[in-house]
Order: sequence, then C-alpha cells, then structure tokens
Amino acid sequence: MAGFTTDDLRAAATRIAAHVQGVADELNAADGQLGDGDLGITVSKGWAEIASAADALPDDVGMAFLDCAKAFQKVSSSSYGTLTATAFMAAAKACKGRTEVPFAEIPALVAAARDAMMTRGKAELGDKTVLDALNAVAQATEGKEDPATLLAAARDAITQALDTFRPQENRVGRARMFGERSKGLDDPGMLALARVAEGL
Repeated sequence: MAGFTTDDLRAAATRIAAHVQGVADELNAADGQLGDGDLGITVSKGWAEIASAADALPDDVGMAFLDCAKAFQKVSSSSYGTLTATAFMAAAKACKGRTEVPFAEIPALVAAARDAMMTRGKAELGDKTVLDALNAVAQATEGKEDPATLLAAARDAITQALDTFRPQENRVGRARMFGERSKGLDDPGMLALARVAEGL
C-alpha cells in the first residue's frame, strides 16, 4: 500500500480513542502539575468524538481531516483542543481533493501541523511544548514511507524530545508561571502526543 485513505483514519481514530481513554488520569495528573489538570479529559473526549463520527468521515482525506478538526473542537474549547483542531486543519488543506495520500508525505503533514500550531499558539521551538515533539517527529520521519518505519521513528522521536526537554523550564502558556519548578517535569502536551502515538 503506497498511501493512506479515510479508512486508515477511521481505524487510527478508533485505536487512539481507546488508548487515550485508558491514560486520561495520567495526563490529568501531569497537567495538574503545570496547568489546569484537565488535559486527559480534553484528549480523551476529543478522540472519542472523532471515533464516534468515524463512519461518517468522507472519502476525501482532506475533508475527513476537516471533520476531525470540527469533532475535536466540538467537545473541547481548551487551548490544547484548539491547537489539535489547527493541526487537523493544516492536514486538511494539504490533502483536500484526494482519496489517497502517499505515506511519504506524512513528514510534510506533521511539519505543516507544527507550523500552523506555532502560528496559532504564538509559541516557538525550544519553548518546551508539543511543538518540539512534533518538530522531532517531522525530522525523524523525513525520507521514510513504510508505515511501520514511520510510526517507530515517530515514537522514538517523541521519547527523545521528552527526555531532552524534561530538565528544562516551560517558557510559554500556563506552565511558564511555574518557572524552575517545571524543570524535571514532562510537558503535558508532549506526553499527550506520546500517548496518541502509542495508540496508533
């Protein structure tokens, strides 16, 4: 198989929704150390909404991504929910009008999501946010097109990003207010991305 289709998105959404439901408490706890403590709720509700609407996703992959954005934002008005929807919208724009998208384009889709989220969230690389993990994924998957290889590279990249940034301070968002106390803690957004990747 050279590319992914809406059927693949449906299957992925179902797997991710089931997995993040089981780690919601972990994500809430991590977020509680640096934020509102509701990230697990946001992530699990958002993916559950996408999974519940999966059967109705259109064959046009771009439009399917757009529906994913609408579904996630429907149940989450948080900043993380908005950024997730922004990522889906960036992918929607790149994939519109196609019923199959080459796996080789996944790194570019991740990079597009990263850039769109950076613009929307007013954050930069190095601020210790999910953007740093997405950037690591985009770089690690560049030039790869086998699905299993792509996923393995993505998961390794997220783990390395968590390890790299854990000793650093969070520099944006609510977490920045914790200053030195954020050192040694995982950024909740990065951790959420890691759990989503596990779900795949």
